[in-house]
Amino acid sequence: MGVLRSMESREAEMEGIRRMIQGEEMGSEGEWKGNRGGTNEQRGGADGRMVCVTSGVSFLGFAVVNRLLSRGFTVRLALESQEDLEKVREMEMEMFSGTDVDGCRRFWAVMADVMDLDSLCRAFNGCVAVFHTSSFVDPSGVSGYSKQMAEVEARVAERVIEACVRTESVRKCVFTSSLLACVWRQSSPLNHRLPVIVDENCWSDETLCRDRKLWFALGKTMAEKAAWRAARGRNLKLVTVCPALITGPGFCRRNATASIAYLKGSQELFTEGLLATVDVNRVADAHVCVYEAMDDTACGRYICYGHVIRRGEDVVELERQLGIIRNRISSETTTPDRPNSFELCNSKLSRLISTSRWCH
Repeated sequence: MGVLRSMESREAEMEGIRRMIQGEEMGSEGEWKGNRGGTNEQRGGADGRMVCVTSGVSFLGFAVVNRLLSRGFTVRLALESQEDLEKVREMEMEMFSGTDVDGCRRFWAVMADVMDLDSLCRAFNGCVAVFHTSSFVDPSGVSGYSKQMAEVEARVAERVIEACVRTESVRKCVFTSSLLACVWRQSSPLNHRLPVIVDENCWSDETLCRDRKLWFALGKTMAEKAAWRAARGRNLKLVTVCPALITGPGFCRRNATASIAYLKGSQELFTEGLLATVDVNRVADAHVCVYEAMDDTACGRYICYGHVIRRGEDVVELERQLGIIRNRISSETTTPDRPNSFELCNSKLSRLISTSRWCH
């Protein structure tokens, strides 16, 4: 995560970033204006190191931005609302190394309406790639995710890919999907002697998701399929990353609503051996690792998980961290050690990471 620095040096850098953030204003084109130093090419466009991250203030987006900065990229954050901008201004920024060694800024923000194609094109202009990490949750925090949100997310996915295609500078897109877009399928026959493997070739059954009101899974499935349809036959390289339930420091506070939405139907996932988690930094590593390998071997979909939850005590700990009612995920009658009908496989991503020059 970078070279250790003295506390004085770190605090001085942090204070400089805070002053930079607090002293800037939005320009007429929706860009977060400031003294960025240098031309567009000097800020990363010429050497192909300037990328755009949607929803960069989200739990995952924040980690992806941090990892990109640590790899020397210049990052533009595409924010969807004034509230997102306030989040950036209020962040402690403990993970952002927001200035380069020469004093030039390496990240800034623009406002982008994800439902407006022209707005997205303006946000992406000058960037060589887009990391689409946006996700939709109920702003009231009540339902977490609805059928309507699933439909909106699919439409947004189409617009993001279309904007990537129309923006001359953009040639690659890393699209965040979900493991839930792979796992919701009809149960395997009980007489199978071996579990059915669930990997990148598997897609969740949209009809099953609708029947069971698994809206988050439906939204992720519809959105990823929409992205692949929009990119097919176009001058754009697309890869998708399908992470399990994203955890990590502060996830129960910063990602609680999305986590609750993810866990709808989790009793069955747990029983079938399909309930898995992954640390947010591992997911961020996967995004950047996949991106840097897109010119060589990376293509298609990548399942990303770190730990498959098989024991009752692991379920209890997850429920405790999220502050949800005990036995919501598992039930008293669940037998954790029963043979699973399915088995997750992330060997495709593991092989890519093992051959990467930097990803560990």
